Amino acid sequence: MTANASYTALINVAQLQDLLAAGAPLLIIDASFDLADPAVGERAYAAGHLPGAHYAHLDRDLSGAKTGRNGRHPLPTREAFAATAARLGVRPGVQVVTYDSQGGMYAARLWWMLRWIGHGAVAVLDGGLPAWTAAGGALSQTLPATPDASAAYPLGESLAPSLDGDALLARLGRVRLIDARAGERFRGEVEPLDKLAGHIPGASNRFFKDNLQADGRFKPAAALREDFTALLGARAPAEVVHQCGSGVTACHNLLAMEFAGLGGSQLYPGSWSEWSSDPSRPVARG
Repeated sequence: MTANASYTALINVAQLQDLLAAGAPLLIIDASFDLADPAVGERAYAAGHLPGAHYAHLDRDLSGAKTGRNGRHPLPTREAFAATAARLGVRPGVQVVTYDSQGGMYAARLWWMLRWIGHGAVAVLDGGLPAWTAAGGALSQTLPATPDASAAYPLGESLAPSLDGDALLARLGRVRLIDARAGERFRGEVEPLDKLAGHIPGASNRFFKDNLQADGRFKPAAALREDFTALLGARAPAEVVHQCGSGVTACHNLLAMEFAGLGGSQLYPGSWSEWSSDPSRPVARG
């Protein structure tokens, strides 16, 4: 990688260590979280994080206000998230590396959201905190310096296409819809988080954890490309819409496609939790 290039999908531990050793402008953000206990990620961050890393909380930093009809993790406005990004220390052109301890499921959400406000130089640490410690990387309990509160992040053209529920409803049958939830949730056999079980008609299931190897790192790009090419059929990536339960793990599939060289697909941020809150929308099971 040239001195002026940036990482835009995945970065491995050795590459991150090289950036740190070179003193390159760099911002590290821990996005660890747990849907069952929203305080777990923050406690784990306090107990030990990558040196210099800031912390982004899924509910507070990576989601907007819930109305009961816009899903469990609705997006904030782009302007509001640009303000959050600035508070975390994101600056134009600075390489951001985000990680978690959950196989990238929350880091991928932050990766997508930074691209959504126009920040292309963002990558997810492959294997996350476990890969860092397995390679002998040190952890710190020291909080990083607070970024300059007067520095704003200028919104750029979005690098992450998305669409809302009405637009998706109008396009059902004309897009390849991919659901990142576990198979039993997709089929409607169980539903631990949302009031209604099932999936959006016409969706195909690609459990986000199928993007990972046994060690928690992503599969090689060629293997992911083969997987997703088979799933897409004749559809181009731009005709693909990703969703999940609340717009979080769908970003993992988006990241996997980007890493595989299949960029340009879209996110339905509201996902099943939003879709199923409207009784007029169709539901499928099985």
